[in-house]
Formats: sequence, C-alpha cells, structure tokens
Amino acid sequence: QVQLVESGGGLVQAGASLRLSCVASGRPFSSYAMGWFRQAPGKEREFVSAVAWSGLNTNYADSVKGRFTISRDLSKNTVYLEMNNLKPEDTAVYYCAEGANVAALYKSKVDYWGQGTQVTVSS
Repeated sequence: QVQLVESGGGLVQAGASLRLSCVASGRPFSSYAMGWFRQAPGKEREFVSAVAWSGLNTNYADSVKGRFTISRDLSKNTVYLEMNNLKPEDTAVYYCAEGANVAALYKSKVDYWGQGTQVTVSS
C-alpha cells in the first residue's frame, strides 16, 4: 500500500520561506515521478511542480517559477518543495502526489495522493 506523508506546512508572513517534505513508502520510490499540488479555499486543486524519478526533469506552474524549487532524495524516499518569497496567494493545502512521469502529473494524472499540509501566508 502506497503512503505519502507530507510535513512542513505552517503560518508565515509574506516574503518568508518554507520547505515541505513528503516521505513515500509502499512501492519503489525511484520508479515514479513525484509532485506537488495545492488547493485554496473555494478553488480547484492545481498543479504546482513535479520532478522525474531521476531528479533531472522538473516542471513548475508559472505562478511559482523562480520562487519554488522541487527536489528529491532517493536515499530517503523523500521529495521536497522549497518555497521562497511566499505570497498570500500561495495560501492553500499542499498535497504530495505520485505518478508515472512529469508529463502525467502536469496533466493531473495522479496515482496516489498524500493527506495534505496547510500553508498560510499572511500579508
């Protein structure tokens, strides 16, 4: 059974940084792409970023390019989302996701979801 467990969310002021982590278990971590999505109140869940199993191919939503960085540590079965210069519009529940590849995740073709972690950015 695949499990994705996120951590690292919290309440910060605009301009601050946070790092989200997601630990995966249940199937070979190195065989799949990992990603992050977010859902703000009253809005649909949206793609944020994804990284290939190799860590060499990444993709970002336009709204976070230049501010967020995704990475993965195969030895720890963990994917990270480093979020810098946070803005109030980044406030959302952030979900870790696993899928076949980066392109699939970009199209929201997700095999497994985490339970989510809340990120709140105050102005």
